[in-house]
Amino acid sequence: MKHFDEERRKELDALYGQYARGGRFAAYRARLRKWRKQSLWRATVWSTLALKRVLDILGAAAGLTVLSPVLLGTAFGIWFEDRGPIFFRQERVGKRGTLFGMYKFRSMVTDADRVLEEIREKNEAGDVLFKMKDDPRITKIGRVIRKFSIDELPQFINVLWGDMSLVGPRPALPSEVEQYAQKERVRLIVKPGITCLWQIGGRSNLDFQQQVELDRTYIESQSFWGDIKILLKTVPAVLTGKGAY
Repeated sequence: MKHFDEERRKELDALYGQYARGGRFAAYRARLRKWRKQSLWRATVWSTLALKRVLDILGAAAGLTVLSPVLLGTAFGIWFEDRGPIFFRQERVGKRGTLFGMYKFRSMVTDADRVLEEIREKNEAGDVLFKMKDDPRITKIGRVIRKFSIDELPQFINVLWGDMSLVGPRPALPSEVEQYAQKERVRLIVKPGITCLWQIGGRSNLDFQQQVELDRTYIESQSFWGDIKILLKTVPAVLTGKGAY
């Protein structure tokens, strides 16, 4: 009996070896390795997104708190100049083409849309965007708050709501997205942000294609610490007002 068991064990060992080398067990192990890699990748992605969301919430809340005197002073200045609305809500395109209402301090006259039709042919950007250094629609206080990006501060509310992030491609108008080429739609695969690479690397001095390339660079290399670096570099870029109009 002992001899029989020993022979049976050898046969089973040989059979297991065949499966382990190229049979059913090998297929199971390959699937397990693939599942582990996929699980690790998903965990990495979701943890990065979670950290980004935490940074967004804490950063937006801190921004609204610390900059509250600036927010109140700006609101009063806008109202005092022409007694018009303080805030401006505009429909923008967010992640995966979703539409949302983006908030800004009003920096233009109340009938800016009508005036735009009269000056559209004077577009200095010459592409998808409309840019004009001496834009007649901009109010006196509007020129100041646009130069230092103060008009963008209400977007901290959009960040808290989850429509935007602190860092990401700037949200585009639906009319601009309609003109996008296929390669330019890469900007829509992540949440739009308050600041981004081209905000710290030239702002309005960059043309649309340069902005798209910088957005692509950000999307392909984004990370938690990368966002921190961009936020830190945004402060001096805003204070100098270089490239803003």
